[in-house]
Amino acid sequence: MPLGLGRRKKASPLVENEEAEPIRAGLNVPGMDGLDGGVVGLGEGATSEGLPPPPSSMRPRLIFHTQLAHGSPTGRIEGFSNVRELYAKIGEAFGIPPSEVMFCTLNTHKVDMDKLLGGQIGLEDFIFAHIKGQKKEIDVFKGEDALGLTITDNGAGYAFIKRIREGSVIHQIQVINVGDMIESINGHRLIGCRHYEVAKMLKELPKGKEFTIKLVEPLKAFDMISQRSGGSRSASGVQLGTGRGTLRLRSKGPATVEELPSAFEEKAIEKVDDLLESYMGIRDSELAATMVELGKDKKNPDEFAEALDETLGDFAFPDEFVFDVWGAIGDAKVGRV
Repeated sequence: MPLGLGRRKKASPLVENEEAEPIRAGLNVPGMDGLDGGVVGLGEGATSEGLPPPPSSMRPRLIFHTQLAHGSPTGRIEGFSNVRELYAKIGEAFGIPPSEVMFCTLNTHKVDMDKLLGGQIGLEDFIFAHIKGQKKEIDVFKGEDALGLTITDNGAGYAFIKRIREGSVIHQIQVINVGDMIESINGHRLIGCRHYEVAKMLKELPKGKEFTIKLVEPLKAFDMISQRSGGSRSASGVQLGTGRGTLRLRSKGPATVEELPSAFEEKAIEKVDDLLESYMGIRDSELAATMVELGKDKKNPDEFAEALDETLGDFAFPDEFVFDVWGAIGDAKVGRV
């Protein structure tokens, strides 16, 4: 059967109208207090199809230490079950609006995309919150088909630059940096959009024409000023901390405590994450892990394609990409690099 036969693709979300709908749901696992050195998963909020966040009385009492990345006293936060709630708790701790928080890194105050907070937090990880700094507006001439950007998002409506390819169009513009939030393109406001929507808009900008991009950079400490990060590739694994298990969150159904990813899964996730960057201009290890989980037990690419459409239909992945992902999972299963 040819790949994609009978697939029912959902329409791609409109950038103009769609509010970001994160993939992973909220935390709902009572009795986690005793997991010494484990890992806590962070969903990006419950979707319309997922479960709502649990009541406060049922949430595990886990306390984390945090600072503002540009410098602040240490705060203690607890009682959050997804990224939006985390930002609200950080806002309460430091007396700032939650909307000022752009993203968080773990165990470093630097804009290090390898340490970006994603869907999991180790119980002993220290959270550094990067907040909004200087705004900037830049006119960019798109002289090539690709701008050289990899986009990610914070799970709460902000898309930002995760990687800048060396020698690319954007790399030539020194005022554009890794960590910059993309506020608008040609006057089109992008707050509330997912990373793949922003990447698609950038990709569809006409070659040979100029466009205007408005950015907000993270507020920098003195030792971070004038630094430009090359936007190194994400770490291959999705496991943080040193725990023996992982709390995974899904858009449908409750969170579950699982064993550490197998060697096959870690390699497959890395390969799928590479394909996401190649095809879509995004890196998202949690999305890659979901795709690997959907495909690891499927018998053929058509079953895999149907599973993707059912669970991740909003992405409207092209058949060529789905086939390459299926091949990457198969290669990882048999140990091919």
